[in-house]
Amino acid sequence: MMPASQQMTNDTGAADRRDFLYYATAATGGVATGAAVWPLINSMNPSADVVSQSSIVIDLTDVTVGSRVTVSWAGKPVFIWRRSPEVIAEARATSLNDLVDPIDNTRENPNSSQEMPALDQNRSAGEGGEWLIVIGVCTHLGCVPVGQDGSGVGEFGGWFCPCHGSHYDRSGRIRKGPAPRNLDIPPYSLGSDLLLNIGTA
Repeated sequence: MMPASQQMTNDTGAADRRDFLYYATAATGGVATGAAVWPLINSMNPSADVVSQSSIVIDLTDVTVGSRVTVSWAGKPVFIWRRSPEVIAEARATSLNDLVDPIDNTRENPNSSQEMPALDQNRSAGEGGEWLIVIGVCTHLGCVPVGQDGSGVGEFGGWFCPCHGSHYDRSGRIRKGPAPRNLDIPPYSLGSDLLLNIGTA
C-alpha cells in the first residue's frame, strides 16, 4: 500500500498535468479560431482603391472665375464652382425664409461642428466666398443634377435634377422640387495656395 504522502504527491502532479493540458488545448484552439476568422474580418476593410479615394488634392490655380469643374471623390461627383462677384451677391441676397432647408446640420456640412443657417457665407469658401464646393448628388433619390456646363441650371441658377425636377440655387440649396435638403458639402480644406484637399476638414 502506498503511503498517504506519496499518493497526495501523485494526485497533485496529475492535477498539474491536467491543468497544463487544458490551458494548452484552449490556447491552441484560440489561435486556430483567430486564424480562421481573420480573413473574414480583413475582408470587411475597405479595398485599396476606396482608401486611395478617401482624400484627394486638387490644384485650383488654373480655374478661372465663372468656371465649374467636376472631380470624383469617394465614388461621388464633387461640383466646384469659382463664382463671380455678381453670382455671390445674388446668392447672399436670398433670405432664409425662401429656403426649403434653411439649416445645414453636420451631415450636410461636416466642416462645421454644429448646425448653421444655410447662408451662402456658411456654405462657401475662399476670400469673399468665391468657391462653392458641393457633392453633386441630388438629395432626393441620388441622381446627378445638370448645370455644371453652365446650361440647364434650373430656375435658380445653380443646378437642376432631371430625374424628378429639383432646383438648386447658386449656393447648392434646394429651392423647388421633391429634394428634402440642400446639396451636401464634402469635408475639405482650401489653402491660400488654392490646393483643395477633399476628405479632410
